[in-house]
Amino acid sequence: MRRHYKLKLSWINARSLVLAFVLTQIAPCTAQHLAGDYRLLGKEVTKAFEPIREILQQSSAVVLTQWEGSTRWKSVNYGVVVSSDGYLLAKASEVSGLETIAIRVDKELYEEVEVIGVNPEWDVALLKVPADDLTPVSWPNEEVGHGTWVVSNGSTSRSRRRVRVGIISANTREIEGKVPVVLGLSFGRESESELQVKEVSPDAGAKRAGIEIGDYLKEADGEVLDDLEELLEMLKMKSAGDTLSLLVDREGELMMFDVELSTRGDIFEEEITRNEAMSGRTSERRTSFPRALQHDIGLSERTVGGPLLDLEGRCVGMNIARFSRAESFAIPATDLRKVLDELLEKSGREN
Repeated sequence: MRRHYKLKLSWINARSLVLAFVLTQIAPCTAQHLAGDYRLLGKEVTKAFEPIREILQQSSAVVLTQWEGSTRWKSVNYGVVVSSDGYLLAKASEVSGLETIAIRVDKELYEEVEVIGVNPEWDVALLKVPADDLTPVSWPNEEVGHGTWVVSNGSTSRSRRRVRVGIISANTREIEGKVPVVLGLSFGRESESELQVKEVSPDAGAKRAGIEIGDYLKEADGEVLDDLEELLEMLKMKSAGDTLSLLVDREGELMMFDVELSTRGDIFEEEITRNEAMSGRTSERRTSFPRALQHDIGLSERTVGGPLLDLEGRCVGMNIARFSRAESFAIPATDLRKVLDELLEKSGREN
């Protein structure tokens, strides 16, 4: 049984840890600037967060896939250990397209990984590995506020986690955006109750299925479509690669089509601001979350998915998107636990 590092934190609290952080920066400051070791990500500063790094070591997972044409594993992103018997949460859109998948927790590699379920609305997947002695994250009693210090995974070596430090930089809120999966159709409306296809994207599932310009959409997955909003709500609950069954009226003839859904970025070019263009690679899905914590830790697209910890080592959220060089999003722990309970219930297991 692995040691639970929560006990090791009993002597340290948020105030003392921040004080240690500040002192490591001030003490060696003998010139007009800090030496690299004493800056925010310097090794002398990160030493102050070693107890939390040990929690990340035990309670965060690295999601891996094999290099093309090779048996070697490479990291894709992170996950959150949520039970001792091998259940983990990860970013669904980064996992669903992998041909091979493995999970590393601490130094243990698990090549037998089962995708138990997916919540497309939150972009969260529940995974299972054959283990019975993992150390799950602990949860806070209340939601963290603006200005709270937080710690996350940085890059990782084969067996050692590293930390990155920042603060909650905005109030928890909905992150709006367009529906992340699409049919590849554009619509016009001749009346309030009809959806007519005006354009079919050449690379989309709708084109491959046989839907044509001029068709009227009548039903989706057996549900009558009264307006576009109803269709968009259905798409929010779908993932890329899922199929949506459409009933279409073509010149008076009713026809059924099964349309494979694609990610929006695969079909439609996304408009980005200059600041976003300068931010480097961001998460493929980085908007359309019901609620999110915003923090300023500079994640990469490969460090999304892991736990976001407070200075007591509790999991206040799960990193879900790198939006820009200064903005990262995490699902708050209160919402994440509800998603976890729903996925476990659907799988037949209670939390």
